[in-house]
Amino acid sequence: MQPRKTDLARTALQAHRAPLDMRQRRLLILCDGQRSVTELSGLMGQETPAMLIQLIHAGYLETDAPPPAAAASGRTPARPQAPAPAATPIERRRSLVASRIYVLGILELQRHPQAAALFRDLQQARAQTDVLQVLHSALQVLPTLTSEGYCERVRQRLLEVLPLEHCDAFTDAA
Repeated sequence: MQPRKTDLARTALQAHRAPLDMRQRRLLILCDGQRSVTELSGLMGQETPAMLIQLIHAGYLETDAPPPAAAASGRTPARPQAPAPAATPIERRRSLVASRIYVLGILELQRHPQAAALFRDLQQARAQTDVLQVLHSALQVLPTLTSEGYCERVRQRLLEVLPLEHCDAFTDAA
């Protein structure tokens, strides 16, 4: 089975407004109709098959074979009207390094001198307190450079990868 994106998936990836978490977005990007489930699992981890089934049922992915639930019942399901939320949240790895890399990427996308200065500061920060301070500064400056909705999505994604012991400081600042 080699899943590929539907028009709904392409629209969701372009609009950044779909109810997808960061891992689901990454998986959608990787599903090009050329990679097998085994290859995707090697890239994304052991929960990949479950995420693929969710995305297929939500209408974001399609395959030549019917989805596993439909194959077992011998019927093909009707197209779902709304994306199905994740049944059980999967605890993801959280790290300050991942948070730092994510914000570096966001700052790099902003073509503004203030973002470039924050990018350099974050690159040079080595101590944990310095990294957290620059991350916090970046989240405070970002609303002046982009839209409020984009800033909120960045904040939410950062909270997904930031270690739990630091999340309170970033949610209180919001």
